[in-house]
Amino acid sequence: MRSTRDTEFSEFVSARYQHLLRLAHAITGDHHRGEDVLQTALVKLYVAWPRVTRKGGEESYLRTIIVRTCIDESRRGWRREVSRGVVADAIAVTDHPEDRQDDLFTAIRGLPEMQRKAVVLRYWLDLSVEQTAAELDVSTGTVKSHASRGLSKLRSVLPCEL
Repeated sequence: MRSTRDTEFSEFVSARYQHLLRLAHAITGDHHRGEDVLQTALVKLYVAWPRVTRKGGEESYLRTIIVRTCIDESRRGWRREVSRGVVADAIAVTDHPEDRQDDLFTAIRGLPEMQRKAVVLRYWLDLSVEQTAAELDVSTGTVKSHASRGLSKLRSVLPCEL
């Protein structure tokens, strides 16, 4: 029983890891923080794996964990590590050359946290307003407001039309 669980979980993570890492990176706005949030989310998913697979919503459940973990960490500033120097940025560029950002992703990273989350969930993951509100645990009006402001800011800093 346990080996089947481990195999199923490993196959799910292997198949979706890069997508989930990009999602966590986009939501947090930082590669290293995205990795930390994803790792925490995967641990929580593993614990709930038997229950989640019965319902068939593995990716949705994991996406919710990623968003809520990010929110939780942002509310508890004393838990976050703060890098003090340029070394971490230099390492990030050399260790992950495939993650070099284009103008759009750089602009998304520049958005305030809630606008970034709303834009990523609404337009990158193509969730509805209601689904995004449920993921962020806010009202639909808040999602519309943050998504609208985020898109407006992206339009002002990017040369192409969004």
